[in-house]
Amino acid sequence: MNPTSSSVCSEEQFPEDEHVDDWLYVSSDSAGAQGLEVSREDQEGEGRGKLKSKLVSAWNSVKYGWSLKQKTHFSKSSPVTLLGHSYLLSHHVERERFRRSFASLLWLTYRRGFPQLGGRSLTTDSGWGCVLRTGQMLLAQGLLLHLLPPGWTWSSIHHAVKDDMDLPESRPAANSDSGWTFVEGSKKRSRKLSLGSLLDRRMESTHRRVVSWFGDHPTAPFGVHQLVELGKSSGKKAGDWYGPSIVAHILRKAVAASVDVPNLAVYVAQDCTIYIEDVRRLCEQPQSGGSTGTSQSWKSVIILVPVRLGGQDFNPTYIACVKKLLMLECCIGIIGGKPKHSLFFVGFQDNHLLYLDPHYCQPTVDITQENFPLESFHCKYPRKMVFTRMDPSCTIGFYAKGQNDFESLCSAVDAAVSTSAEKYPMFIFVEGHSQEEEGSSATPNLVTHILRRDKRRRANTSNSMDEFVLL
Repeated sequence: MNPTSSSVCSEEQFPEDEHVDDWLYVSSDSAGAQGLEVSREDQEGEGRGKLKSKLVSAWNSVKYGWSLKQKTHFSKSSPVTLLGHSYLLSHHVERERFRRSFASLLWLTYRRGFPQLGGRSLTTDSGWGCVLRTGQMLLAQGLLLHLLPPGWTWSSIHHAVKDDMDLPESRPAANSDSGWTFVEGSKKRSRKLSLGSLLDRRMESTHRRVVSWFGDHPTAPFGVHQLVELGKSSGKKAGDWYGPSIVAHILRKAVAASVDVPNLAVYVAQDCTIYIEDVRRLCEQPQSGGSTGTSQSWKSVIILVPVRLGGQDFNPTYIACVKKLLMLECCIGIIGGKPKHSLFFVGFQDNHLLYLDPHYCQPTVDITQENFPLESFHCKYPRKMVFTRMDPSCTIGFYAKGQNDFESLCSAVDAAVSTSAEKYPMFIFVEGHSQEEEGSSATPNLVTHILRRDKRRRANTSNSMDEFVLL
C-alpha cells in the first residue's frame, strides 16, 4: 500500500520512526554469458539474483509500509524547524503551513521494476541505493528553490483542476454579493485566464518537470541510471554502497552534464574547506554580446560539504551546530542517517531530527507519460530520530541563487559552524584557490574565516591539519 494514500494522521500525531536497519541485501553480478549459449549455472545465478531483489523489495514494502502507519508525537510547545523556517504546531495556521511545506518536499525512494541498469540484471535499487536516493532528495530541493518562487508549496489537487477554458463565462452583476455571476453557455466561453491560474499552471509544470528529471529511466538526467553510470569513474557500480562524499561528487557531475539547468553549478568542498575563489570562478560566466567583455553573469550554485562529525560515533558537540545550519534558509538538507541506513535530514524539534526515509520500495513510475502520477513522489508524514543516533559521516547542502546570496551564505554559514567548537569548526572558508586549482604554485593560501565583513582573521595553511581536527 502506498503510504501517501492512507488516511491523514491526527493533528498532533505522525508515524513512529523506530524500525530495524535494512542492510542485509548483497546484490550479485549479472550472470549472462558472452556467447549465444548460457550455462545452466549462470541462468540459475541470475535467476537467484532477480529473486533476491524481488524478495528484498517486497520485504521493504511490508516493513516500511507498516512503520509508516505508526504514530509519532510532536510537541505543541516547542517550534519545529524545517529548512530555515520555524513552525509552532499549537497554532492551527502554522500547523497547516508545516504540513504543506513538508509535503512539498520531493520524496525519492527505492523503486522496483525499472529498466535494467547498464551491465547488470538489477531492476531495483532496494537494499543498496538509499544514499543515492537521499542525494537525489537534496539535489531536488536545490532545484525547487532554483526554479520555483520562494514559499512555493505543492497541492495534490493541482493535477485534477480543469482547464480554465472550460469554465463558464463570468460577468459582473448588480444583484450579486460578490459582484460577479456565472452564465453557462455552449457557445460563450471565457478566454481569459486569471494571473493566479497562469502562475499555478507554470509552477505545476515546472514541478512536474523537476520530478521527471529524477525518474527511474535511462534518459532522466538525475535518475538512478545516470547516477550509477557517473559513479563508475569513482570505482562504483550498481549494487555497491555509495557514501555521502562520493554521492556529492556524482551529483556535481550530473548537474555539469545536464543541459536542463545551464545556469546552475555544484561545488563540492575539499577536506572540509570551501575555497571562495573556486566558487566564484565556477559561478562567474562572461556575458554574451558585451562590447568590452567586462560584464559578468553569475550562475546559481549548490554547495555540498562532506564532513565527519566524530570518530566511530556522532560527537554530541556538533548538535548545536547542526541545528543552526538547519535553521538557515540557504540550507537544503543533509545527506546523513543512522549507521548503514541513509536518511535525508530536513529539520528538527528539540533533540530530534526530522527526516525523509528512502527505504520504502515503490513501483516504478513511467515518467515518459504526459501526465504521470505525482503522489508517490511526496510524503505527508514526517519522521523523527534522536540526534545521538546520527551517523557521523554526512554531506550538508546549501543553495545560493545569486552573487549577493552567496556572500550572505558565507557569512551566515560561517557564523553557524563557529558554534560547533571554539577552536575547531565543522568546516571552514578559505579566501583563495585550492591546491588543485593552483597546480604547482608554491605559495600557500591564506585562510579567512568569514565571521563578519568588519572582522576577518587570517592564518597560514602550510600545515593544513592545524585547520581541521576531528573531534
